[in-house]
Amino acid sequence: IAHDGDADRTLAVDHLGNIVDGDHIMAILAISMKETGDLARNTLVTTVMSNLGLRLTMKKHEIDIVETQVGDRYVLEAMRDGGYSLGGEQSGHIIFSQYATTGDGVLTGLQIAARMIQTGKSLAELASEMPVFPQVLINVPDVDKSRVDDVELQQLVTQAVLELGDQGRVLLRASGTESLVRVMVEAADHGTAQGWADRIARMVETRLSLG
Repeated sequence: IAHDGDADRTLAVDHLGNIVDGDHIMAILAISMKETGDLARNTLVTTVMSNLGLRLTMKKHEIDIVETQVGDRYVLEAMRDGGYSLGGEQSGHIIFSQYATTGDGVLTGLQIAARMIQTGKSLAELASEMPVFPQVLINVPDVDKSRVDDVELQQLVTQAVLELGDQGRVLLRASGTESLVRVMVEAADHGTAQGWADRIARMVETRLSLG
């Protein structure tokens, strides 16, 4: 189990050397908390950047998801507004509203260990519950992010969404702090994700050019 400098984020590595990120951790703990009746309103709060695999795993276990902007403060706001007990980010910020109002790496590590003891399963076995879809993120700089709703650009995004179906996802969003647009694509295989991400990024450069 590893923490960042101020220990509000947690990631882990299983005995096979696989990284267990925040999405895996949320999947493991949401399932656990549902079983014990501690998952308020049967809902997990996460951000738009969480992997499609997390969404599909929650659907399989009949757990609802509330999505927020990227940032643990947005996760916390949604948890407070909705009365939810578990939320977090792919980066490892995990919030348990019953115990804290921010990410707590030590608490998260203890919760993971408790689940392993409770089930008698290794971390690798618990994490395998969630499939991971290849995720490609491209930041397109020096563009007019205010025009991200450009008709032709949105038509291409719609085309990608329709082709990917329930085995992929497209996220196109303007950065809140920089003059750039972020293109994120998930798909069943890396080649498909990369292909669509490159294609959409090229259109962002063309359609939203500052020149």
